[in-house]
Amino acid sequence: MPVYLKEAPARPLGPSAEVVARVGSILRDIEAHGPAAVRRCSKDLDGWDPPSFRLSLAEVAGACSRVPDDLRGHIDWAAGRVRHFAEAQRACLAPLEIEVERGVTLGHRHIPVASVGAYIPGGRYSLVSSALMSVMTAKVAGVRRVVAMSPPRADGVYAPTVYAMQVAGADEIYALGGVQAMGAMAHGALEGLDPVDMVVGAGNDYVAEAKRQLFGRVGIDLLAGPTEILVIADETARPHVVAIDLLSQAEHGPTSPAVLVTTSRRLGAMVLDEIDGLLPTWPTADVTRSAWEAHGTVVVAEDAQEAVALSDAFAPEHLELQVADPGVYETQLTNYGSLFVGEATTVTFGDKGIGTNHTLPTGGAARYTGGLWVGKFLKTVTYQTLSAEASRAAAPHAAAISTAEGMHGHALSAGLRRRMKDSGRTADA
Repeated sequence: MPVYLKEAPARPLGPSAEVVARVGSILRDIEAHGPAAVRRCSKDLDGWDPPSFRLSLAEVAGACSRVPDDLRGHIDWAAGRVRHFAEAQRACLAPLEIEVERGVTLGHRHIPVASVGAYIPGGRYSLVSSALMSVMTAKVAGVRRVVAMSPPRADGVYAPTVYAMQVAGADEIYALGGVQAMGAMAHGALEGLDPVDMVVGAGNDYVAEAKRQLFGRVGIDLLAGPTEILVIADETARPHVVAIDLLSQAEHGPTSPAVLVTTSRRLGAMVLDEIDGLLPTWPTADVTRSAWEAHGTVVVAEDAQEAVALSDAFAPEHLELQVADPGVYETQLTNYGSLFVGEATTVTFGDKGIGTNHTLPTGGAARYTGGLWVGKFLKTVTYQTLSAEASRAAAPHAAAISTAEGMHGHALSAGLRRRMKDSGRTADA
């Protein structure tokens, strides 16, 4: 049986009633009143009421010019790796065509979504790397038009974020945040802004709820909640490294879970001591301490199998393996957003651009979905072609199944093909 040295309450299921109601009210207002509602929300909620929310080419160039050369280089480095991995993923997605029997050809094609709205968070932290994860991945998938929006600061969108958007290939860039940004993209509720077909990107509880309520009108990537990390560590792990990695993800927000599953009670106790020593001087302690105290967990598993079971039950967004033999765990683990293998591989690398996408399932969603990748922007559509001879052969089977279902119109349609000649005219025509 597992032994908890520190136990956090279960993760909350879904948004509060207040968030649901507030988001619904804003979205209904935007749908009914369009640009006027978007502008009113932006002014009331963010104090942002510019002549135009869209950045002009000159404004984009000006913002990019303010980014220091060394930071540009780092963003370019990350962009290159995100692009390279996304291109490799896209290359795996080949079209299919197969003749399943004589005269019956079936296949599928991957068609990119035509337009995407990418939301780049900019609240507590301006997540520059998120522009690469959403905008660039969409462009690699073949999306023709990508609209990028990020919350305004005093002088507009954070300049490094604008630079990342431009490098990633955004076609339109807007200084607009929150629910009003999601509604504007979905409804085309700004002057000159056409509606998009899909919205992606993480945000706060309100942004996530806006995506949930807009799903159906537009497609979404996933519903991202508070960032999570789970570390599986054995007696060979270094407590200081484990502690640093737990706290580095807890700094995302005060509701971010950080979990250690260890097969060593001694290591678990040492990690707790390390965290107590680190927090007083931790650079983002105001947020990190709240997250750790409320949502930090340290649990001792009896063996590797129990550690795997605990991890799979939690289904973490980020999963680190700091163990002597990672292969033992890799072959058994099934529920996680992204896996980071070995002490040298920190979640920070995935977050900031080593190549994999950092938009990942949270709240247990890793039980049934992966994260954002090029495939999310592709519609896999099927097709079929039957020769006249194959059509006549298939007709009695389809007609019989249709009749059994009570769908007699379907049976008539199939029966018609049975009587067709090669010219397409029926025998009794």
